[in-house]
Amino acid sequence: MSKQLFFPLGFLLVCLLTGCATSKKPTTRRSVSPPPARPAAKVPSTPKRTARINKLDDQQQKIINTARSFAGTPYRWGGTTRGGMDCSGLLMISFQEAGINLPRTSAEQSKFGRLVSIRELRPGDLVFFATKSKHSRKVTHAGLVTEVRGKNNVQFIHASTKLGVVESNIFSDYYRRTFVKARRPF
Repeated sequence: MSKQLFFPLGFLLVCLLTGCATSKKPTTRRSVSPPPARPAAKVPSTPKRTARINKLDDQQQKIINTARSFAGTPYRWGGTTRGGMDCSGLLMISFQEAGINLPRTSAEQSKFGRLVSIRELRPGDLVFFATKSKHSRKVTHAGLVTEVRGKNNVQFIHASTKLGVVESNIFSDYYRRTFVKARRPF
């Protein structure tokens, strides 16, 4: 081959090769944007609600503090002292410290104040249970609501026959099953 023919063929070859590279459509990169933001899910305002519910006046606070001062006191049927007390004795003594005369037995106490539902409970409310028989709704046990921590966590203080004076959740299986009613004494 002659040099004259080689040069144009080589030039043509180079042009074809570079032309192929530039003849492709330019690729544009699309930026991948995140999916549109969803509106934020509404979270129940439990902390604000419980803060409002747990707001106490001085008298209610005194009753709850008095009841809590008996924590750990052993159970004693008919008892009203630190040596031993029953559930209605705990309530009677706690309310007495705030100048309120509460009846002595849980059955009598269950008629004191106005009726409220379990979902309306606030600190200072009285709660009543039928713990003796599965078929009877006769009040045999009483407690005092001390704190509302959430929809299914309402703490109440009472004198348990096995544990003495303790705080429990009213929505635990046992207490939810035996719950009879609640009263608001204020």
